[in-house]
Amino acid sequence: MPAPCILIPLPRRDFDPSEAALAWRQLRRAGYRVCFATPDGQPAQPDPQMLSGEGLDAWGQVPGLRRLRLLGLLLRANGEARAACAEMLADPDYRNPLRHERLREEDFAGLMLPGGHWARGMREYLESEPLQTLVAAFFAADKPVAAVCHGVLLAARSKDADGRSVLHGRKTTGLTWKMEKTAWDLTRFYGRWWQGDYYRTYSEAPGEPAGYMSVQGEVGRLLASPEDFLDVAKGAPDFWRKTSGLHRDTPSDSRPAWVVRDGNYVSGRWPGDMHELMRRFIELLPAA
Repeated sequence: MPAPCILIPLPRRDFDPSEAALAWRQLRRAGYRVCFATPDGQPAQPDPQMLSGEGLDAWGQVPGLRRLRLLGLLLRANGEARAACAEMLADPDYRNPLRHERLREEDFAGLMLPGGHWARGMREYLESEPLQTLVAAFFAADKPVAAVCHGVLLAARSKDADGRSVLHGRKTTGLTWKMEKTAWDLTRFYGRWWQGDYYRTYSEAPGEPAGYMSVQGEVGRLLASPEDFLDVAKGAPDFWRKTSGLHRDTPSDSRPAWVVRDGNYVSGRWPGDMHELMRRFIELLPAA
């Protein structure tokens, strides 16, 4: 019997390579086939800055200095994620993606929604009506769904038959405003100052409070209560390890991870949660 197929939809470009590739690698190692989909049926291109780290430092546009990376080494994908991404890019299913508009929930055993932040590529993904319709179909069928970072925003924007978010009444996490603002501040003050909103997919309009258009801000407004967006509680075990942004989980160490499960839906905040997120997701999937 063929292995169950898990779907990872992507934008044309600028998705987070860590979140997609680590999900792909763990699903493949667990025996699943992973199918991909893009708006035009052409292979997607990951965010190049997140792979190389080049262009994230203050001198990133100075000829001859672009390859000198300090902040870029801190913010880019780690070695494991870069290696997984290189393998994923060569995968036949990755190189022959489906089209968003032709996706049907019944063809897949589960759905994984990765994130990314660069507005030039990610807005198309987050605002896609075909993808929002697909996500809603997965929730209506009570099939396993995993989402991380801005992928949680795509889920939150997807509406059920009553016109409410499919996450209304559920618990979730996602990219927190604290984490989003920290990365934004690092690049606009110390790094990519010429493109200061690199880490802000959506920016606040005049009169809107800080963080209003953050992932946490928008997702929280679409939930039954903003308190249903869960972050690590102060005083929780390994609080610093989970919230500093300096630690990522590994196959053998889940202490840095923060993952929330609600029924057949599991969510994470950022690439540092991916191993635990996929472990919990795989527990929900039919046997490979």
